[in-house]
Amino acid sequence: MVTLRSTFTPGTTRWAVRRSQWRALGLTDEDMQRPKIAVVNSSSTLSSCYIHLDALSREVQDAIRAAGGVPFEIRTVAPSDFVTSAGRSARYLMPSRDLLVNDVEVMVEGALLDGMVCLSSCDKTTPAHLMAAARLDLPTVLVIGGYQAAGSCAGRVVDIDDVYESVGAVAAGAMDVAGLCALTEHAITSPGVCAGLGTANTMHVVAEALGMTPPGSAPVRAGSPGMHRRAAEAGGLVLDLVAADLRPRAILTPAAIRNAVTVVQAIGGSVNAVRHLAAVATEAGLSMDVVREFELAAGTTPLLTAIRPNGVSRVPDLERAGGARAIMGRLAGILDTTVLTVTGRPLADQLRPGEPAATDVIRTVDAPLTARGGLDVLRGNLAPAGAIVKVAAVRDRTAFRGPVRLYEDEEAAIEALAQGRIKAGDVVVMHGLGPRGGPGTVFAAGFVAALVGAGLAHHVAVVTDGELSGLNSGFVVGQVMPEAAAGGPLGAVRDGDVVAIDLDRRRVDLVIDGRPATPDEIATRLAAAPPRVSPAPRGWLGLYRQAVQPIETTGATLVPPAVGTGA
Repeated sequence: MVTLRSTFTPGTTRWAVRRSQWRALGLTDEDMQRPKIAVVNSSSTLSSCYIHLDALSREVQDAIRAAGGVPFEIRTVAPSDFVTSAGRSARYLMPSRDLLVNDVEVMVEGALLDGMVCLSSCDKTTPAHLMAAARLDLPTVLVIGGYQAAGSCAGRVVDIDDVYESVGAVAAGAMDVAGLCALTEHAITSPGVCAGLGTANTMHVVAEALGMTPPGSAPVRAGSPGMHRRAAEAGGLVLDLVAADLRPRAILTPAAIRNAVTVVQAIGGSVNAVRHLAAVATEAGLSMDVVREFELAAGTTPLLTAIRPNGVSRVPDLERAGGARAIMGRLAGILDTTVLTVTGRPLADQLRPGEPAATDVIRTVDAPLTARGGLDVLRGNLAPAGAIVKVAAVRDRTAFRGPVRLYEDEEAAIEALAQGRIKAGDVVVMHGLGPRGGPGTVFAAGFVAALVGAGLAHHVAVVTDGELSGLNSGFVVGQVMPEAAAGGPLGAVRDGDVVAIDLDRRRVDLVIDGRPATPDEIATRLAAAPPRVSPAPRGWLGLYRQAVQPIETTGATLVPPAVGTGA
């Protein structure tokens, strides 16, 4: 019998004041002895990503009660990439992930609860919930909130990805505002996250690949019977985990992280999965170079599917083909299937019952779309610590060389695109947008989407230390490390320079006099004219700049994984 840390000694101050509080809530003496489970609900009426989570929370709470536990709903910050991005050029988005982790720590660790069920929806919530689980090391299950249903406009299926990219079409004069407005009327027809294989759906799949969800969880349509079944399962699972004292750090092992890296490579997932998995590994206390793991897996993992924006298939097609479970079934020969999951059983056990995947959506390892994975790590004199490119979304070319058009924010780049100052063959460089430089990783994703709408996505390259979207496609090199504000070489690039990108050689280089610049040449430039670092505003972003760590070493997480078991 596991001793519950939430059960205090009768007669003590903590026992007495807590009993008073909880008796006022209607808890019985029997309840006081049961496992106390946090239902972490990032609900908000600001965004369609979250508006269904209150009902989902009630289902999970009912399931916990039915399994013999006592649920307590915990509310946290609820960032939405398409709503919370409005302020300060989206600087709040990445810091909100870390704020959410700390929200969970304060509420769950402060109350000494026994376990968690986390309702994971938009981009930042799933990695934050995984990070919190790893940090607190309490029995935890993630419930996936699901993707939104697309709509129809002018006789074709449309979703938020179409809206996002059509901004560039308006800027280029290929669409008028009325046409864009019509898309916004029909793009979203249900709650849930973006319908493409962006960061949200990628991280939902990652959560299952890590073993932190009920089997068969991702992707799933929001509000569907499948989503509700997993919510009901989670209530029993978390109580089983508490009884067995099976904690996240027994699940979030190096082998599990490598499995997740392999799955991301096989689906051509979001570039942001790199930073998020690095942060999860950090919080789990693992000494892993996750960027290097992606680099190694790129050459050993085949690309098995092409879901928008990488191809024509959609996330509902991936779900119908069996989702993460089917992908892992295909990859079983190169995954470590001995790793534990929240079922208390090894991954191998949950892969056996899976139905064969539809080969038109999920290819076999023997007949993949490509032999290499969907993401790759470039190095070179501009990215000595690495940079991430989604090769699954790059078409028809493996090299790009052109003159630099330099911008320090996305708005300036979009304005230049609208004015016709960005031409085919250009390399747009946006620097000073990393976690420390922002502060808070600044969006470059809107500009990349605008290039798609303007018909230039495969004719203009983008290199940035800012944040991209999993929905982006084109010749885009992101998460350049070290970032410019930390002294990275990207800060040495000047307008009119030449940058060369070579996917075959896995390099991104500043070119001077027809050859790659030397480290001394770059250092001389940086010493003569260091990149401008914007003043840190008061409040959360100022605190974030002081605390954030480099992506390449810690996943840009704020707090070192020193909480231990939380006992």
